[in-house]
Amino acid sequence: METSMYPQPSVELGKKRRELAPKPLDAFKAFSAAVFADGALPNVTKQLIAVAVAHVTQCPYCIKGHTAEALKRGATEAQIMEAIWVAAEMRAGGAYAHSNLALDVMQHAHQEG
Repeated sequence: METSMYPQPSVELGKKRRELAPKPLDAFKAFSAAVFADGALPNVTKQLIAVAVAHVTQCPYCIKGHTAEALKRGATEAQIMEAIWVAAEMRAGGAYAHSNLALDVMQHAHQEG
């Protein structure tokens, strides 16, 4: 039997989470419901954003949950994949943009040395 680093969600784990911190859990659920409610952005768009962010944060539970929710809300597989590519570009773009920090250190090291 193959084991995973990430346990499958279960009723037992959910109960334990609620037992240990019921008020923060209720607050989080209310916050999540408010965030994903239709507003200036429809829920399906918010789910696509969540899919992209989940790939950047690399949360497997979020990837699976928001992908399923995006599909349920009417997103196409092509839209989901494009959202994932946006996430990949943003992640790569962040590394590229932050190279300025290393370049700045190198430039100052040469000037001081």
